[in-house]
Amino acid sequence: EELKAELLDVLGAALKTAGFIGGPMVAGFEREFAEFCGVAHCVGVGSGTDALRFAFMAAGIGPGDGIITVPHTFIATTEAISQVGASPLFVDIDEATYNMDPAQLRKYLEEQCDFDTATGKLVDRKTGCRVAAVVPVHLYGQMADMDAILEIAEKYQLIVMEDACQAHGAEYFSRKENRWRKAGSMGKAAAFSFYPGKNLGACGEAGAVTTDDAAMAQKIRMIRDHGQATKYYHDVEGYNGRLDAIQAGFLSIKLRRLAGWNEKRQQAADIYRRLLEPMKEVVGLPTEPSWSKAVYHLFVVRVQAREALQKTLGEANIGTGIHYPIPLHLQKAYSGLGYQSGSFPVTEKVAREILSLPMFPGLSAAQQVQVVA
Repeated sequence: EELKAELLDVLGAALKTAGFIGGPMVAGFEREFAEFCGVAHCVGVGSGTDALRFAFMAAGIGPGDGIITVPHTFIATTEAISQVGASPLFVDIDEATYNMDPAQLRKYLEEQCDFDTATGKLVDRKTGCRVAAVVPVHLYGQMADMDAILEIAEKYQLIVMEDACQAHGAEYFSRKENRWRKAGSMGKAAAFSFYPGKNLGACGEAGAVTTDDAAMAQKIRMIRDHGQATKYYHDVEGYNGRLDAIQAGFLSIKLRRLAGWNEKRQQAADIYRRLLEPMKEVVGLPTEPSWSKAVYHLFVVRVQAREALQKTLGEANIGTGIHYPIPLHLQKAYSGLGYQSGSFPVTEKVAREILSLPMFPGLSAAQQVQVVA
């Protein structure tokens, strides 16, 4: 509502010029978001899933390759992997941050993979896949421990692709570089989703890839537009995965407010922590390490009697969510991967206990007091 007039102006401009695909609004948003993330290039695409899939394709990842990620994430992360013909390979999460545990990543590479001297690649012993990449997911608005993950990836010659779909504006203090880095600026490339519920949300589907690699950015521009280098000249077989101009215009307007909105989320998180502190023995609070500036896409607590609590809150007209109730390795869609209950104990434990409380920039302190009461 507060942006209604500005959003309608974008719609009016698009209708006046008939510039619905590509053009100045898309180029303008790409430039602005690249600057926001601290990278050289941003390529707007149709969704966060497109962003991750196209990044894999541009990196040359495909059939016969395996990509390591976590089972505690939305299925889009693994859909992008399997849709390029690669295989998802899971490692467990850190119980404190809910993100990829670097120790588990290292353990998997050392204990479940063999080195193929002919190709110079690690091979997953169970599947025979070449281990090509690792995808840390910056879940709930907090970045994974990127220094540790990048160090391991460099040792084993793995490409790092960030899934930053929930982390617009989140920051990580790189001890290696002695500076803060934005989500989307540390891997070979990163995927962002602008689904309406995100910290930076479009008024429909939208996504983007950020990268410092000019060649990768150019490949993704071709992939998103039917593989065209110029109109009707197709260098590769691509997809229809472009960012709509109207959505790009909406996102440009909202991007100007993102830092302020994120600050309001951070303030709301601080209030929740203060109010819930007396209940910390029964309500597990989010952990934010000293190297993290989280943007609280979600505020997730852990409780034993989750269903009862969710029912009680619902009866008081307080909405909650569970992100995510069934780990990916136990989803029916991935039953063919051969994982079973007990494969990733931390993820499975967390999935039984997590509950997302109301979190948005307009959340008032009085509403938070009501939720906690």
